[in-house]
Amino acid sequence: MALSIDSTTFVLIHSPFLGAFTWSLVADQLRQRGYRVIVPSLSDHDDSDLPYWQQHADSVRRALTDLPADQPLTLVAHSGAGPRLPAIRAALDQPVTAYVFVDAGIPVDGTSWLDLMRVELPDVAAELHALLIAGERFPTWTSTDLAAEIPDPDTRDRMLAELHPRPLAYFEELLPVFDSFPDAPCHYLQLSAGYALWADRAAALGWTVQRIAGNHFHLLNDPKSVTDGILAL
Repeated sequence: MALSIDSTTFVLIHSPFLGAFTWSLVADQLRQRGYRVIVPSLSDHDDSDLPYWQQHADSVRRALTDLPADQPLTLVAHSGAGPRLPAIRAALDQPVTAYVFVDAGIPVDGTSWLDLMRVELPDVAAELHALLIAGERFPTWTSTDLAAEIPDPDTRDRMLAELHPRPLAYFEELLPVFDSFPDAPCHYLQLSAGYALWADRAAALGWTVQRIAGNHFHLLNDPKSVTDGILAL
């Protein structure tokens, strides 16, 4: 049975590389089960005076302005949104009662996206850094690149329509973690083999961990099982 509609609001935060569509099918599943769900769109501008992480935190805060200040939240982050959860939480008025990391990196104070990638995939990080220094942006996935990951062509096209390639500055930006983080229980849902390192680290930290045999975009391929996994945590 779902919790009371007033007991928690799920805030599903997408990767800054992608858009809100990545969470849309899981959001539908949660709503069908009686939960309140908000899927903020992370917005930013390369020429802003604010760091990307601050722009993203402000985006989430604005999406929650209609909620009362005492409304409990469950923050759920996919992929690159994970390391941004402390900054997002610091921008919110509402209490956070749980964090769920879904195939996401774990926050480490004062580290960048590239720093975290060097821990996970050092060879890939070195190659990516070279491309970014040369002026390229990432990611630049095509429909062909993701055909095996997201078999349904309509779903794949909708996700790629929101693709947001990033410059070097995004990857080198240091992400803050406030001293008392985490201030609520943390949980980890691993979807793909590539995030086993982070799932193992979460387990070592004493977090509850669930593992699904899927891929990084399983929330689009099988939203029911991902929703089941989130609720089980």
